[in-house]
Amino acid sequence: MLSCKRILLIIGGGIAAFKALDLIRRLRERGAEVTPVLTRAGAEFVTPLSVSALAGSRVFTDLFDLTDEAEMGHIQLSRSADLVVVAPATADLMAKMAQGQADDLASTLLLATDTPVLIAPAMNVRMWQHPATQRNIATLRSDGVSFVGPGEGDMACGEHGPGRMAESLEIVAAIEGALADGPLKGRRILVTSGPTHEPIDPVRYIANRSSGAQGTAIARALVALGAEVVFVTGPADVPPPERVDLRRVETAREMLAACEAALPVDAAICAAAVADWRMATAATSKMKKTAGGLPQLEFAENPDILASLSQRSEERPALVIGFAAETDDLEANASAKRLRKGCDWIVANDVSAATGIMGGTENAVLLITATGTEAWPRMPKAEVAQRLAQRIAEHLAREVAIP
Repeated sequence: MLSCKRILLIIGGGIAAFKALDLIRRLRERGAEVTPVLTRAGAEFVTPLSVSALAGSRVFTDLFDLTDEAEMGHIQLSRSADLVVVAPATADLMAKMAQGQADDLASTLLLATDTPVLIAPAMNVRMWQHPATQRNIATLRSDGVSFVGPGEGDMACGEHGPGRMAESLEIVAAIEGALADGPLKGRRILVTSGPTHEPIDPVRYIANRSSGAQGTAIARALVALGAEVVFVTGPADVPPPERVDLRRVETAREMLAACEAALPVDAAICAAAVADWRMATAATSKMKKTAGGLPQLEFAENPDILASLSQRSEERPALVIGFAAETDDLEANASAKRLRKGCDWIVANDVSAATGIMGGTENAVLLITATGTEAWPRMPKAEVAQRLAQRIAEHLAREVAIP
């Protein structure tokens, strides 16, 4: 898929720069041509020689190279690629991009380019969460910059949380998605999937019987049509799709926060089976059987993610799709849910035990919109996903112009 694609790779300064070496190798394995730009800070972590050897081409480092600048080299570099990738994208580089600064080769290229830009952020968790960085993220997204990651985990600084640069294969998948042609190219779509787990104590939880198979299939179908997909998933049985911006969560409150952080998007598909309730206060130690009888469990209502996205006054997706898993009165209950939540479409299915749909490989759905109801025949979940993705593409093409 990347054969003969030209990637301009800007390597920022940070310990995650070492991952850029593996990224170059992975891209070249897939036939891509990689032109590396190494910032001065990046060169503190990886050497120009190692970058050049893996890329099989010259490394560019200096804006004021007289030989190149006699031919306006930075302008040529910025526009000759199919995609500009920044990995790692440090807080400093993101701030420069958001403010339009151009004081070195990397920032000048990013300001001068008319090529799509994909960035893989990497920084300390506190830097990522700082309001200034979050403002810059919002600015870059509104400017059309695509993101992959960051992930969550242990960091070189000893802290834990969001800020880890995405792994090489995740970035490759995002690059493939960014360069894919299809009716959803240029669209950013949010998909939720899987169950949520609401802890009762450290070993027990409340959950729904969801494998995540349908949400995963939908995300794959959207990517195949060229969309940039933010995939927010609970602890599902099936592995997540490739070529998505993967965000793992456990609880409904974490899922809502991840969805809100992903905005703005063109469409949101809420396929997750979110637990309606959680414990008002989860026990911090395992609850024991006692002679005193059964424990008293106090429940609290979880946030309604579908309603929250549908009823936003700002940054509401142009198309919000919910799922209704029902065991009786399918069409009536699903239609009422669409009106109650305020979403645009509902995909309804009968999950009573006799159907074998919950956790199975097939689905039979009703697509309920403001204009009526369509009954789709029983088919593999992948085919349901493909049909839904095509309908989404057709709707967005009619209703929402790509900026």
